[in-house]
Amino acid sequence: MTDKRTILVVDDERSMRDFLEASLASRYRVLTACDGGEGLEILRKERVHVVLSDIQMPGTGGMELLAGLRRLPGPRPLVVMMTAFGTIEQAVEATRHGAVDYLTKPFGLEQLDHVLGRAREFEVLRKENRSLRENLASRTENMGLIGTHSTMQRLREKIVMIADSRGTVLLQGESGTGKEVVARAIHISGNRANGPFIRINCAAIPETLLESELFGYERGAFTGAVQARKGKFELADGGTLLLDEISEMPYAMQAKLLRVLQEREFMRLGAKYATRADVRIIATTNRDLQQEIRERNFREDLYFRLNVVPLRIVPLRQRKEDIPELAAHFCQGFCAENEKPLMKISGRAMRGLMAMDWPGNVRQLQNVIERAVILGAGPELDDEILGLPEELNGAKPSAGFHTDMTLKDMERELIMRKLEHTRGNRTLAAQELGISVRTLRNKLNLYSGQGLQIPG
Repeated sequence: MTDKRTILVVDDERSMRDFLEASLASRYRVLTACDGGEGLEILRKERVHVVLSDIQMPGTGGMELLAGLRRLPGPRPLVVMMTAFGTIEQAVEATRHGAVDYLTKPFGLEQLDHVLGRAREFEVLRKENRSLRENLASRTENMGLIGTHSTMQRLREKIVMIADSRGTVLLQGESGTGKEVVARAIHISGNRANGPFIRINCAAIPETLLESELFGYERGAFTGAVQARKGKFELADGGTLLLDEISEMPYAMQAKLLRVLQEREFMRLGAKYATRADVRIIATTNRDLQQEIRERNFREDLYFRLNVVPLRIVPLRQRKEDIPELAAHFCQGFCAENEKPLMKISGRAMRGLMAMDWPGNVRQLQNVIERAVILGAGPELDDEILGLPEELNGAKPSAGFHTDMTLKDMERELIMRKLEHTRGNRTLAAQELGISVRTLRNKLNLYSGQGLQIPG
């Protein structure tokens, strides 16, 4: 069977070009060039998969050809260098600069086929890696998780790793940190993205109704059950079921949930036979479940069943670098929702936002921005319209350095204070900080890009 892939042979020896063309013509489309310059001209016009190039040639040699390839647009061919025994070191050097392999002259057809086979395997791996990178990029872009802090980057990486798994996920974090957003990100990033995403708040449903909400019921199961109804487990078949605030589930109900997770089947109320559903479970809690276990409010065996893949979401005060991006995102969204021109957050207001501890986390920040957009009338949201710092549910600005600050937070706070102290004199501030003016300038450019107003 003919392989329609194209090979370009570049060699100044006519006999070598003829030999390779005759050896490969039955399986490949073969093009030839007498030096690197002619080879590059062909590569500008033709789609070539593999280049077999001699290293030492009059005019443009193999190394120059390799360098020229990097400047050509489009997909690059794989390059295999051909060399005499005395220039093996050059061939090894060529592999450091992009060649995938080399052949030592003279070589036979068996060696040639072996090297071309390895090149083909390399090409397949390269395509797979490219596909994986593109898939990873598209999956992380669509998560809806905002922030470049290292904790958010690691969270996105973990989500991609577990997205296709059936393992139960336990999301832990303070109220308002975005646990449901993370749960949805897991759902849309995996192979269940086209399936349903069903949420049930275990704290909002009375104990007497929770079982029927979860597992459904048959007609006549109880007074008022005039027709059968599917529960959340059945509705989530083929998708994801989010058990929000799992720590609030009544103790007796926890035993029934444990059995469902173990057996992967459940009974509708009033049913004679069990029903199976292919459901991935994600549970969330803002409580310390270990403490709940010690106080006998939560079953230890259920905790172990839920805690297959634990993910912890850090509070907003521990990733303050993300506040400008989050605030701008919320501002843009609420301006569109309220049909208002796009507003910007003033530098002073952004500094106020960055100074807050945010006990209500991302949800609190979101509510503050929504209120400001609704009440705002001008093109800019200032600290007064944001209600800083008097309101924000009683939160107060961070008074100096505190234990919740990261090293980056402390560095930023110190630099800003030093600039205020020197009234914007960067040279003096750099001297007192013990850093170069260039380093200070780079730091300030970073802070400015985050939306902070630089003193002076």
